[in-house]
Amino acid sequence: MALALAAVPAMAALVVAGGRSLKGSESTLTVDQIDPAADMIPGQDTGPAPQEPATSAIMAPAAPPPPKPVVHSRAIDPDIVALPELPTGELERVEPRAPLSDLALAGPPKPPKSKMPDGRDGTKLFQAVAPAAGVIQAKDYSVTISGIDIVRADETCSDEGKSWACGARARTAFRAFLRGRTAVCAVPPQSGRATNSTECWVGNKDVGEWLVENGWARAAQGGPYVEAGNKARAAKKGIFGAAPNLGGLPTLPAASAPAPAAPASILPAEDSAVTPPTDQPAPAQ
Repeated sequence: MALALAAVPAMAALVVAGGRSLKGSESTLTVDQIDPAADMIPGQDTGPAPQEPATSAIMAPAAPPPPKPVVHSRAIDPDIVALPELPTGELERVEPRAPLSDLALAGPPKPPKSKMPDGRDGTKLFQAVAPAAGVIQAKDYSVTISGIDIVRADETCSDEGKSWACGARARTAFRAFLRGRTAVCAVPPQSGRATNSTECWVGNKDVGEWLVENGWARAAQGGPYVEAGNKARAAKKGIFGAAPNLGGLPTLPAASAPAPAAPASILPAEDSAVTPPTDQPAPAQ
């Protein structure tokens, strides 16, 4: 009991001190008062004017900032920079200047060039094959060079009593001349497999003239290559020359004996009459 009575004054002192601290920490807000008499209409009783809440001054929106002036990249003075003066008179057309190069000239289209050097139209024969010196075959065409006597592929020539295959040699030379090149012959576009005797060109070279002047063909009597044939014969070119020297080439192997004939049956003679069993199925077709 003594302790309880002693604690009562202490608790009362603490309560008084706490109340003073709370009262000192309170903050006051200053709010603009609205004059209710300013909004009253004479002769009309509107009653007490409503009061704004205390937080209206805090929540009021801020005024927008003033717009910034537009800044240009550079200042332009219209009195200095202006459009050029246009002529008031009529315009006069003048002649154009000369072109800097002939490649810039846009002239009319040129006529197509003739396929034959002599001015005639021809047909191009690609991937030509030569079965003999003076004969050209390509696709559906078979052309014999005109103005020459063709040397057959199996023809032989004689040189001081020695025979040599001049026809095969002439064909090999003609194939080397045509290899990888396009022949242009005076044949119709659709000729078929019929043999045509006509002139042909490879580039700017007459094929018949090349064969005769190199001695790989004989000039026909009364043809255009008689003079070239006489020069080739006098110079002993091609088939008019000596037989080629084959001394440096290896000799051909000797002919081997013919292989024995295969037997008619692989079964022995005594078993040739053996028949297959009857229960064996027949072979499929």
